[in-house]
Amino acid sequence: MLEDIEDGAAAATRLSEGAPLHGTLDVADPADWLALDAGAREVAWHRPQFLPRWEHSAPLPADLTQLGESRLALALCHRDGRIRQEAVRQSVRYPGLLPLVVIRCADWAGPVREHARRLLCEALNVDSALDLAPLILRVGRRDRGAFGVDVLGRILRQASHGQLAVLLADPDRTVRRFAYQLAIDGRLLRPAELARAAARDQDTVVQDLCATAALTAPKEGDAYEEVLPPLLSARNPRVRSAGVTALRRAGRPKQAEPFLSDRSALVRACARYVVRQQGGDPAAWYRQRCTAPDDPELPPGAVVGLAECGNRADAGLLRPLLVHPTAGVRARAVAGLRALDRADAKELRPLLDDPAAGVVRETTAALLPSARELPADWLLERTSSERPRHVRVGAFRLLNTRGGTVALRAAVGLLEDPDMKLRTWAAQAVQRWHPSPKERRGDAKVGELLDRSRHLFSDHVLRRRKWEAGVDS
Repeated sequence: MLEDIEDGAAAATRLSEGAPLHGTLDVADPADWLALDAGAREVAWHRPQFLPRWEHSAPLPADLTQLGESRLALALCHRDGRIRQEAVRQSVRYPGLLPLVVIRCADWAGPVREHARRLLCEALNVDSALDLAPLILRVGRRDRGAFGVDVLGRILRQASHGQLAVLLADPDRTVRRFAYQLAIDGRLLRPAELARAAARDQDTVVQDLCATAALTAPKEGDAYEEVLPPLLSARNPRVRSAGVTALRRAGRPKQAEPFLSDRSALVRACARYVVRQQGGDPAAWYRQRCTAPDDPELPPGAVVGLAECGNRADAGLLRPLLVHPTAGVRARAVAGLRALDRADAKELRPLLDDPAAGVVRETTAALLPSARELPADWLLERTSSERPRHVRVGAFRLLNTRGGTVALRAAVGLLEDPDMKLRTWAAQAVQRWHPSPKERRGDAKVGELLDRSRHLFSDHVLRRRKWEAGVDS
């Protein structure tokens, strides 16, 4: 594989020496063709002739009719537009050079572009279009590249489902998007196939495209029986939300209730919409499930869902869940109290020592507005290397928000932390530190801390920081 222009230039040199095209680059990889095209014109500016490297040793003859495939490929990439134009005419003899003709269809020189486009229209059929689709779509992103994409679409509209299947499974998401759009326009895929594609594909554009097409396609009989299960069981929340919303149209709103506790906020919101449309009360559903604080089967989504559609009085149901045996429930309870603006710093403090990183992360976020109210020494203890990493991160985040000398003390202490990311964050915090106007100037401890971190400053900046803090240099 040719990874950059330098590789393309090296490949051009090998081709000029007579190396075969198939042995020099991967002809099935569009990136290799593009690298060759760019590399063949790479100019070595340190040379007085200002020519691409391969032209010094093997310049092209005036007559291109006698050139073999390898050197004609170089002519198709030549810096001189007249040579490229003649090379396009001669490339009819070598079908293997059609990828370079595709690139020339977006050439900046009009005559080259027009000759290449005529040749592409004559040479392209369904089989060759399937092979060239990744390259045509990549060239299509360039100025003047839309022509090739239009021709590709016109040819592939004649393809069957089986022929398009190769592009539907292509690793390039741009190719899959194009192929699925063609398949949908041509009604080559059944709604059930589209639903499975939406659930399986990793690209969000393909997911939305296929899910929408599956749900809007004309349906007969029990077509929803085949469409909804893949959507509702999809890992991606966008696809699941589409399936949940479709439950109302399918006349099955009752099936939306389990999704009220989905792990995704988007899916929960769609489920609440469907439930409300049938006259249900999502808030009551959530309250009923949160009344048993020791229930090991309580889904975390039900906890945060209560905060999303409840009121501040529901904080009374969330507080007992702060000690739930499931870490996800504890984390969502903290998030729920924060969403309801009922987070109490004294109540949440113990959760900074929680063994679950997610709980500490949510607790830290909830305590940030109250960072100045927390005991500084208590937070500093939690930045010790003996504490778990997530506890150190949470405590330092709070101390850094608090600012002042205690923030500098914590950051300097973490400069030797065993975790590299935390050390880097601490170093950045030291460099950004400035004395708080609320603290007294002239604290000798600040001078000592700045001296310990002098390797992070220039002499001028260090003197400036000490002057700001009222510390003698």
